[in-house]
Amino acid sequence: MSDSHQPIPRYRAFAGPAVLTQGFRPFFLLAAVWAALALAVWIVSLEGRLTVPSAFDPVSWHIHEMLYGFVIAAVAGFLLTAIPNWTGRLPLQGMPLLTLVLAWLAGRVAFIVPLPGGIITAAAVDMIFLPLLWLVVLREILAGKNWRNLPMVGALLLLLAGNALFHLEALGVFALDGLGWRLGIAVMVMLIGLIGGRIVPSFTRNWLAKERPGATEPVAFNAFDRVVLLATLLALVAWLISRETAAAVLLGIAAVLQLIRLVRWQGWRTGSEPLLLILHVSYLWIPVGLGLLALALWQPAITETGALHAFAAGAMASMILAVMVRATLGHTGRALSAGAGTAAVFVLVNLGAVSRIAAAFWPDVYRELVIAGGLAWFAAFAGFCLIYGPMLLAPRVGGPSG
Repeated sequence: MSDSHQPIPRYRAFAGPAVLTQGFRPFFLLAAVWAALALAVWIVSLEGRLTVPSAFDPVSWHIHEMLYGFVIAAVAGFLLTAIPNWTGRLPLQGMPLLTLVLAWLAGRVAFIVPLPGGIITAAAVDMIFLPLLWLVVLREILAGKNWRNLPMVGALLLLLAGNALFHLEALGVFALDGLGWRLGIAVMVMLIGLIGGRIVPSFTRNWLAKERPGATEPVAFNAFDRVVLLATLLALVAWLISRETAAAVLLGIAAVLQLIRLVRWQGWRTGSEPLLLILHVSYLWIPVGLGLLALALWQPAITETGALHAFAAGAMASMILAVMVRATLGHTGRALSAGAGTAAVFVLVNLGAVSRIAAAFWPDVYRELVIAGGLAWFAAFAGFCLIYGPMLLAPRVGGPSG
């Protein structure tokens, strides 16, 4: 999550628990635990064996907790770890970090424990975390004069707005046709496009230079990438506001451009290194999702569910796991190498996405495919917890806590 042109982060002496030494530790662990647990609860509830004790209806709870619970925790872990690399400032540690963690946890508890005031109180509690995270990120980027990454502040503000719109619709204040979660998905797709466009070709280039000297390098970020990002932004905005034929055309164009962009990064040459290959596979879900979304708008008989899960269960979940693994290894002082267990985790999360998308197209075996996808998803994130949980809870190997 850094490169040679960025400041070197500093660390203060910290005598508290290792898990509170840097943001990736608690938030990556909580993201993985919640991804597995919330999905398990959802699958069991689909079978009629459990009623989700939530102020939301079951479907709304599932969507909200995957997007504004699991995904947001991973985003927080990434930003709180990347920003010190970007700015050279001290990372958030100790009590300030714990405050953010408790705010996130309060949001999860608010929708499974009855509170006075019901859904209004639950929504108010859930809305605490993102404004706090936004303020922390804004302060650090401004203090570090890190103008290049100022768009992260805007992205967090849009996610905050999406969560607020989600709650307003759930409360019956507005009929928004799911605008809150659609906005959240669109923002995450753009973040993957922006950040993935930095790290995927960069990491691939560095690895190829070491493993295959003299080989053709992946194409660096240039004007074409800006065109791709602009086309994707226009397509997603069109989807948010109209979802008509014009939006389908724009989404189709964006899908083709994103696929060309990915091919330029030469992912097929990284097959021997799972830590790199997973980044390319994760990004592939972006053009797949855009293409499926264009198809759904073009042919109303096809639901958007497949496309939405290509983004959520595919691009987001897979990229989150890829980044969490890489960051955990690097920042805990371990070699950037994926063992068999990690490779299995990567395979499982993508199998889960394939199965869940397939369910949208084969209604006759919908239940079986959804359960299979859910089990694969659960195994992937439970596997991450088993392999990387101990690393996240223990001090850094051979050096200061990080």
